[in-house]
Amino acid sequence: MNKVAAKSTELSGVPIQQDGAWHALPADQALEDFQTSPQGLDAEQASERLAQYGPNRLDPPRRRGPLIRFLSQFNNVLIYVLLLAALVTAALAHWVDTSVILAVVVINAIIGFVQEGRAESALEAIRNMLSLAAIVERAGRKIEIPAEDVVPGDIIHLQSGDKVPADLRLIRVKGLQIQEAILTGESVPVDKAVSPVAEDAALGDRFSMAYSGTMVTHGQGCGVVVATGAKTEIGRISALLSEVTTLTTPLLRQMSTFGRKLSAAIMAVAFVTFAIGVWVHGRGAADMFVGAVALAVAAIPEGLPAIMTIALATGVQRMAARRAIIRRLPVVEALGSVSVICSDKTGTLTRNEMTVQSLATGKHLYAVTGTGYRPEGAFELDGKPVKPDDHPGLTEMARGALLCSDAGLHESDGQWSVDGDPTEGALVALAMKAELEPGTENRQLPRHDVIPFESEHRFMATLHHHAEGHGFIYVKGAPERILAMCNSQGGPDYQEVLDRPYWEARMQEMAENGQRVLALAFRPTHNGHHQLVFDDVKQDLVLIGLYGLVDPPRDEAIAAVAKCRAAGIAVKMITGDHAITAGAIARQLGLGDGEPVVSGHELDGLDDDALRAVAQKSHVFARTSPEHKLRLVKALQAEGHVVAMTGDGVNDAPALKRADVGVAMGQKGNEAAKEAAEMVLVDDNFASIAAAVEEGRTVYDNLVKSILFILPSSGGEALTIVMALALGQLLPITAPQILWVNMITAVTLALALAFEPAEDNVMKRQPRRRDAPLLSGFLIWRTIFVSLILVAGVYGVFVWFQNRGADLEVSRTVAVNTLVMFELFYLFNARFLTASAFNRQGLLGSRAVLIAVALVVLFQLIYTYAPPMQYLFESVAIPPLGWAMAVGVGFSVFVLVEIEKACLRHWQKRKTG
Repeated sequence: MNKVAAKSTELSGVPIQQDGAWHALPADQALEDFQTSPQGLDAEQASERLAQYGPNRLDPPRRRGPLIRFLSQFNNVLIYVLLLAALVTAALAHWVDTSVILAVVVINAIIGFVQEGRAESALEAIRNMLSLAAIVERAGRKIEIPAEDVVPGDIIHLQSGDKVPADLRLIRVKGLQIQEAILTGESVPVDKAVSPVAEDAALGDRFSMAYSGTMVTHGQGCGVVVATGAKTEIGRISALLSEVTTLTTPLLRQMSTFGRKLSAAIMAVAFVTFAIGVWVHGRGAADMFVGAVALAVAAIPEGLPAIMTIALATGVQRMAARRAIIRRLPVVEALGSVSVICSDKTGTLTRNEMTVQSLATGKHLYAVTGTGYRPEGAFELDGKPVKPDDHPGLTEMARGALLCSDAGLHESDGQWSVDGDPTEGALVALAMKAELEPGTENRQLPRHDVIPFESEHRFMATLHHHAEGHGFIYVKGAPERILAMCNSQGGPDYQEVLDRPYWEARMQEMAENGQRVLALAFRPTHNGHHQLVFDDVKQDLVLIGLYGLVDPPRDEAIAAVAKCRAAGIAVKMITGDHAITAGAIARQLGLGDGEPVVSGHELDGLDDDALRAVAQKSHVFARTSPEHKLRLVKALQAEGHVVAMTGDGVNDAPALKRADVGVAMGQKGNEAAKEAAEMVLVDDNFASIAAAVEEGRTVYDNLVKSILFILPSSGGEALTIVMALALGQLLPITAPQILWVNMITAVTLALALAFEPAEDNVMKRQPRRRDAPLLSGFLIWRTIFVSLILVAGVYGVFVWFQNRGADLEVSRTVAVNTLVMFELFYLFNARFLTASAFNRQGLLGSRAVLIAVALVVLFQLIYTYAPPMQYLFESVAIPPLGWAMAVGVGFSVFVLVEIEKACLRHWQKRKTG
């Protein structure tokens, strides 16, 4: 047995299927190893192997049941905090508050349950990519069987339009081309051959193999099955996907840590306060328990999780308007901290549409403008536009492109698409740019015969006749093959001796620009020539010129890459395509600054530490496998980066799942990529990623503003309770009153901050570090500063009214309204972290803020004067002096915080200046 197939062993006379370098084996050796022949297996052998190997399908992984998945949504510290708040309100018999909090918990759990269920369908999407039926050779007869009954050793027949049912070692081909973009990312169908290739050949270079799930686009072939089910390449990716751990977002990690610390701090302060009241002031344990409960209610920011969810949902709506669909809510925030975007090339940075970009004749090199299959563009020579009519060689190239092709173009809803081979579609578009009409040309120069393209001879030839009867032959194919068949150059009207060095230099120049090169040759023939044979074209051809084709970058992707880099976001291209092509596209996109392209072979030889260094430094990676993409994402994450990965093929799915933000293409992406991703681009436009990052940063800014608003409010309430208990005094505000304030301000004032527009510098600053704390030193300072202002004001107003003989209910009602006024005025401060809010934009620039203020004033009037509210919360009507005190003292926070902002701006200016 050949050494590269040594992994195939035998059990009871039947080969055991294992991974093997079947692409490096001669076809006969593969047949021998699997104990089969071109006539296929008989029914008994097939049955035995089906029992041994199992069905040719991907088995679903074990999944958690619906109940476990639903209950797991409650395993979150923030949810614990909410449940604690619900328990407290239930203990106080405030069932309405309890119901509201529990409703928030349940809604969050339902959202998480639904999103997780959709995420788990990623593997299902891959399994559905397998073929449903297969044509097999069984005992010398061709029969159609369900694809899941295919076994190793079966002989499978392929033809155009078939989906390959299993991994095959090809044993016979005729013009066979297979589109392998779902595995390799390469946009051009691959020409297949029978000859072995190098054992270490990359997946995209294994021309002797056909892989499960790929599509036959041209020709015919057959091969022996060497892998089925989970052993196939697509099965291996499915297994890889199931093993990938999905990372949580930076915000969820930070909120989890914050929730744990906050819970511990609340319990500690409540215990200390309880102990001081009982043992120092001699108060009853029951009274102090009520006080400790009030403290816990005050300190718990129960509205924060709901505000966070609403802010993220608002971001989802904004992103949807900018053509980015979010599939998992928390990823909105993660987008705001993305520091690296790892992008696939084909269909993501490029159009996934072949385009002729240059033409070389014996005298000139022309540039061709326009992209895709839309037949709009012009021809340029030395940067100046030219007309095809003035350049016969150019016109002849365009006519040959049209007549020696089988593709057609059609328009639907303003979009042009190709019927047939994408490369030939690009040639037809070229001819139409030269104002040649396909129907007219085919009528005037009808085709009489054809030698179709086959990988063995690497060219296509067509025989045509003029209306006058003159015959001629066009031959189009691989440039080195066509060059060997020519002895002159020129066109129908003139010929000269072939200048081989000139053409080889042109071929090299086009290849270095990442262009796929095709050659066109010509030969006149006689009037009675109506049948083409190989002898007609094997020599004495006239070389007309070369076509340089490329899958061009999107214009908007070039601008988006520049925008991302300006925002401190590194963009890295990770593709399965050739290094030369990847490098050329990268140069056009402004990536890499001319640095060498790193190949998959080079990555194989790197350990994890070396890979981290290369991943950090390099920007373009070519001929990569799914494992390479996954390793690169992990390496960048190990360096502290928040990584977004874009892709459209099943080969991208594991890396999409592992990345902090997986981004799939909505139009050209397959379902496996979409299901593994957190975000789907409706328009397949890389520019939409930059827009999504901008929205993500805005959402995070608004979350920080909401936190900066809620925490001082909770802190002020808690410190007020602590001060009263520590001094042995009456509580200025009761626990039910605190719940009222928290509920009414969370659903109005804090919510208004979720709708703040993006600040001017949002895409001009560096990304947030992965390990950056949620509460920076500045936020901690602002929280303490504002909390102390609230404590002084609320407690001071309460004591002032008590000292003047006011009823306890009046003093508490004034204290509650003072607290609400504090929060109302502080809302305007919170709209800008350090910029001044004392201007028209700051005071009147947000409709949501003005509506929230009006609602809060209305609610407080109801709270103060409505009899049902007076019964529930022990509030009473207060005199005008009470309102004047509440508004006047409350306004002080706006003035003091604006003074603090001015000092901070002055300090920052001195520090940077």
